Amino acid sequence: MKQHFRGIGEPFITLSAVDSTNNYAMARIGEGPVEEGTTWFAWQQTSGKGQRGKSWQSEPGENVMLSVVLKPLMLKPSDQFMLSAMVALSVLDLIRNHTSQTSKIKWSNDLYIGDKKAAGILIENVIRGNDWHYAIVGIGLNVNQVRFPENVPNPVSLTQVTGTRYDVLEVAKELCGFLAQRYKELSPAHFSSLLSEYAASLYRLGEEQLFEASHGIFKARIGGVEKDGKLRLKKDGQWSAVDFGEVSFLIGDPPGKAT
Repeated sequence: MKQHFRGIGEPFITLSAVDSTNNYAMARIGEGPVEEGTTWFAWQQTSGKGQRGKSWQSEPGENVMLSVVLKPLMLKPSDQFMLSAMVALSVLDLIRNHTSQTSKIKWSNDLYIGDKKAAGILIENVIRGNDWHYAIVGIGLNVNQVRFPENVPNPVSLTQVTGTRYDVLEVAKELCGFLAQRYKELSPAHFSSLLSEYAASLYRLGEEQLFEASHGIFKARIGGVEKDGKLRLKKDGQWSAVDFGEVSFLIGDPPGKAT
């Protein structure tokens, strides 16, 4: 029998320290059924996970680090990007609730305030055959941290932007609220509007941007996204679409490096 969905953040479980909230959530799923909406929040992560094998570094107690378990039965596995777009817009909702400074989604799952990274998203899925059993939505949001490791290229926190220190737990629960509101509206009937809103919120939309790919560095104009999440780029007068992992943004490099 399907469990009743109480909402995102119900239950909301705090962990003093864990290697990764996504790893912890995946382990709980491996032990048996997990109630949809269950959220694990960690005060400290020792091995936080980012996109494409990167790490997410955070000072203990200073930032939001959580994972939410969802069962997106209204979607097909081929609709994974729609969930990703919904989550990114939810985090953007929270950021915009605290600052009027320009905030955008840097394709595909980073949230920027100005030209600096404030948050990152990692979604890991459990798919069996044609059924999407679970989505583990991991979110890291810089809240109160003001000093970052030198190897983190362009970080920023809400505190640095607003001059206010926050109750991190309250921010985490606020984020759950924004996720819940967006999740209620996630259905094929709303895909078009969701995609349009995501595209309109893209970092450097309509601008030329340097990218790096296996064939070298190039400059292209960002034109939006496709339903499967591919980024539309215009290079040498021709439009194309690139997938996750095919290209990476080069932030702050001189245009003269483009080929």
